Amino acid sequence: MQSESLPIELKYWPIKRYMDIYRHSIDEMEEFWENEARKLEWFRTWDRVLDWDPPFAKWFPGGMLNASYLCVDRHLKNWRRNKVAIYWEGENGEERALSYSQLYREVNQLASALKKLGVKDGDRVALYLPMIPELPIAMLATARIGAIHTVIFSGFSSMALADRVNDTEAKVIITADGGYRRGKIIRLKEIVDEALKKTPSVEKVIVVKRTGHEINMQEGRDIWYHEIIRDAETEVPPLPIESTHPLYILYTSGTTGKPKGIVHSTGGYLVFIHSMYKWVFDIQEESVYWCTADVGWVTGHSSIVYAPLMHGASIVVYEGAPDYPKPDRWWEIIEKYKVTIFYTSPTAIRMFMKYGEEWPKKHDLSSLTILGSVGEPINPEAWLWYFKHIGGERCPIVDTWWQTETGGIMISPAPGIGLVPLKPGSATFPLPGIDADVVDEKGNPATPGVRGYLVIKKPWPGMLMTLYKDPERYKQTYWSRFPNMYYTGDYCMKDEEGYFWLLGRADEVLKIAGHRLGTTELESSVVSHPAIAEAAVIGKPHEIKGETIVVFAILREGYSPSDELKKELRGHLRKTVGPVATPEEIYFVSKLPKTRSGKIMRRVLKALASGKPVGDTTTLEDEASVEEIKRAYEEFKKIIK
Repeated sequence: MQSESLPIELKYWPIKRYMDIYRHSIDEMEEFWENEARKLEWFRTWDRVLDWDPPFAKWFPGGMLNASYLCVDRHLKNWRRNKVAIYWEGENGEERALSYSQLYREVNQLASALKKLGVKDGDRVALYLPMIPELPIAMLATARIGAIHTVIFSGFSSMALADRVNDTEAKVIITADGGYRRGKIIRLKEIVDEALKKTPSVEKVIVVKRTGHEINMQEGRDIWYHEIIRDAETEVPPLPIESTHPLYILYTSGTTGKPKGIVHSTGGYLVFIHSMYKWVFDIQEESVYWCTADVGWVTGHSSIVYAPLMHGASIVVYEGAPDYPKPDRWWEIIEKYKVTIFYTSPTAIRMFMKYGEEWPKKHDLSSLTILGSVGEPINPEAWLWYFKHIGGERCPIVDTWWQTETGGIMISPAPGIGLVPLKPGSATFPLPGIDADVVDEKGNPATPGVRGYLVIKKPWPGMLMTLYKDPERYKQTYWSRFPNMYYTGDYCMKDEEGYFWLLGRADEVLKIAGHRLGTTELESSVVSHPAIAEAAVIGKPHEIKGETIVVFAILREGYSPSDELKKELRGHLRKTVGPVATPEEIYFVSKLPKTRSGKIMRRVLKALASGKPVGDTTTLEDEASVEEIKRAYEEFKKIIK
């Protein structure tokens, strides 16, 4: 782990200057957040800043506002009405550009159509859509009339869709006939039709015509999107919404157990992400903002829709795979739309490292001013490659930590306030108003340099209100581990200067001969070897050691699989982590099983390593990765026989 600051000329603030601002925000927390709330337009001012009945928080109770108004209407009062709000690019090369005035019209038309279908304040609407403009439009339209949206990632299976629709008792589903992914049509309406066999609450299905392939349309239930908005009103007054009214429910996807329905408020959430995105990304009038996440995840909610549009930025929405049809598709898009702020995942960066720097070199990336990292800890090697080959050694990297539950970024560099010296691999410090710390098993502050548990000690406006229909699970999951502290479930370490180093999920831990090793730490060590572009580490049951380490690695260009390289990797892990980290099995593969949001599906790898069924793989980006790993295991079995 790198402990020295990055020796590159950027405009840094002294750490003390930032910490003075931060400490004031913690000491005068309610005053601080009240001042931030006044930066939004409210229909009615709040009665109090906070009602705190641990662990339940109500932020700005009595205040009235509307998310759709803040993201669209208020920009029509000035020159932004003709500014591009959304640049959309389909995987097949289709393009659309919507100005804020056009976005206003389309949001109002859908809001009008939903009202005519009987959708009212408090009703739930499920959105199962590809990455097309109608997805943010549908979110804003539901918010406009006080309905609660639940966006369901379009890579989920019919069973996963049905589970979420049934839990929310959604009365309307908005979907599409299909979407494009790696040149293929993903038949979304067919998946919805299968789910509808088990979803009695659904009364209507609105279908966007995206691919144009033939689908089943059930009379009386299914309605074409373009037909329902044709005669809709173009002006629907935004409903004043109480600050504590839920804006959305978003389900976390786990490998076991019932998914958790995270409930986010309207007022607190919007105040928080409005401030946080200004601090972290320093959004300006000329900003063209591109977050590569899918809107089906919280990163898409906050980073693609609500925060950038509240700031009046131009956003980029891209439908397809990052390296389709060629590995420079993303760099082509950055050049085309003159993207200034680019926000993506370490997994994606490591994938592009594998392809080599010649692909970004083909494009003019000089428009970029800030780079972001999200979704998992970023290893120093990926950080430096990103900084050099994408940012041209001139763009600070905001390495951000947050969760579905937190609503927005909690720990990150903050160029919009003042950039502190950066350390590759560290998310630096908590943002203002976030009382974060690292504690040991007993809840006491951890010693600097020693791994502990990341906790939040005070409420913050973006926090989840509860788990939908399950307040007891909310208390048990997040507030029972340490008294009066929000338990994040993540390992973390603070160094001597107070920098935070995120070390992955506390439940992604291997126990080898009594030693606990985090998968993130092991993977970071593997990819620090010059031959490795990307890696996934899992544990395999062992009758003596408890677990042994299995490594799946993707090689960089110019390297070939060999027993000698495996030996070298084992030695590298022994040296960088310790003898206990010596892997029993190493597999060189060309692909890892990932979701379409870029997360490695370790449960699939564990199942393959244990000879068990892999289960549902509908969220996989490319199922060929599973077949390749199966073949590798078969070859390994032959060798050991």
